[in-house]
Amino acid sequence: MSRFWSSTLNRLSPYVPGEQAQRSDVIKLNTNEHALPPSSEALEAGRSIDPELLRKYPVPHSKALTKAIAEFCNLTEDNVLVANGSDEILAFAWTAFLSDEEQQPAIPAMTYTFYPVWAQLLGKGLHRISMREDLSIDLAAMASWSGPVVFPNPNAPTAMAVSLSEIEDLCASNPDRLVVIDEAYYGFGADTAAPLIEQFDNLLITRSFSKSHALAGLRVGYALGSSDLIEGLRRVKDSFNSYPVDAHAQAVATAAISDSHWFEQASAKIVENRADLKSDLEALGFSVLPSEANFLLAAHPQHTGVQLTEKLREVGILVRSWSSEDLVPWVRITVGNKSQQQTLLAELKTIVDGA
Repeated sequence: MSRFWSSTLNRLSPYVPGEQAQRSDVIKLNTNEHALPPSSEALEAGRSIDPELLRKYPVPHSKALTKAIAEFCNLTEDNVLVANGSDEILAFAWTAFLSDEEQQPAIPAMTYTFYPVWAQLLGKGLHRISMREDLSIDLAAMASWSGPVVFPNPNAPTAMAVSLSEIEDLCASNPDRLVVIDEAYYGFGADTAAPLIEQFDNLLITRSFSKSHALAGLRVGYALGSSDLIEGLRRVKDSFNSYPVDAHAQAVATAAISDSHWFEQASAKIVENRADLKSDLEALGFSVLPSEANFLLAAHPQHTGVQLTEKLREVGILVRSWSSEDLVPWVRITVGNKSQQQTLLAELKTIVDGA
């Protein structure tokens, strides 16, 4: 702490990201990176970038990438904004639309823990809506809230999703309420709300290349929404940094989202591995929530999530757990490749059998 810190800085409790392994022999199943390598076309785009593009400032609005995303989503370029990861987009959204003192945003009680950090940074409150008994999002309670609502679909850390028809009903129930849907885990089975963009000007979607396209190290995300919402985000972006996405990232992400064959094949493989992992965990006595993401939330009757995390770390496997009361029983496991999952399951069997 410094005497130069502002009162805002003094009250902050920054987001703590998942552990990043420093050893190459660690099996990393704690931060939900894609289990497969990125598209070969994306990798080639990174290798063959024109050095002149690195000498100059990048295109401010990522024109080629914006066009590729619009085509991928069947929208217009006016419906797209690109930035450094979906977290940056969400931070822009909080500043642009969610900082009105009289219109506190509502979020699920169990959800992405960065949301309260942005609210705290801006000195604004949040309204938390209790989960249903099965830990799914209570959209009926969301619909009864007069202010804006924010939630991931599928939710994190539960991996459970809501349907497109439920989202449509939520948007229609109050056209003057902003609905922000965080689709960071798009591509693994959940309905996307993108087809509703043209119908509802109160709908904003954020997405990331991290999970869907195996590019977590690139830090690229994007927003989908009405032209007015996108312009609002752009005003905030240009008030911080008018050149946010570097030329290398633009080239790689453009190639990645243009490779539809890779996306379809890779997504299908994750869904297949997820089903196998869920079945195998249940055979070991775990309760596993339904998942439409690239991870599973599981609980074992004889071990807390923290206990499992610590025991797995001892053998070089990283998973995620929490100390908060509602999440104590649970451990979050990223869907890995077949070899990683076999090693994980063997170690879990040893732990469970020794309980």
